[in-house]
Amino acid sequence: MTTQKTFLVISALGEDHPGIVDRLSKAILDQGCSIEDSRMTVLGGDFAAILLIEGKWNTLAKVENVIPELERQLKLTITCKRTGERERGGNNIPYAVDVVAMDHPGIVHNLAGFFSDRGINIEDMATNTYAAAHTGTPMFAVHMTVGIPADTHIATLREEFMDYCDGLNLDAVLEPLKA
Repeated sequence: MTTQKTFLVISALGEDHPGIVDRLSKAILDQGCSIEDSRMTVLGGDFAAILLIEGKWNTLAKVENVIPELERQLKLTITCKRTGERERGGNNIPYAVDVVAMDHPGIVHNLAGFFSDRGINIEDMATNTYAAAHTGTPMFAVHMTVGIPADTHIATLREEFMDYCDGLNLDAVLEPLKA
């Protein structure tokens, strides 16, 4: 008999300064929990984190109880929510999507609409802007993981996606996610 894991999702946002990850991870460890998954980054001048914490129900309660003190000490806004294990849809195939273009408004929205219209879930996404080498042109890059239903004809989807991106002047790649 397998025991179902219990989780707490924590989001934290506030002015960036050294030691935030150290203090957050120590508080989680001190309460008998572990970080199962996380995304942490600096956006502008602020630190942003989303963490999936695993532990027994009572150790997760201990983490919830130290949140107000962590907020005060680290000068962060922290929210948390209990969650369960992710149900794995056995019929979705993970694909990687990479898009690069000259920066302009609406790129993420257009990509999200393309996949949403086809019932394809965006499971992970990271974007960034940078200056192109030699010219300094403002560029925008998107990397995402999508779950494509197994009954989808991949060649047709890939062709539709490439045509869609060509119409928006986006350089794109859609390929199976490599483990």
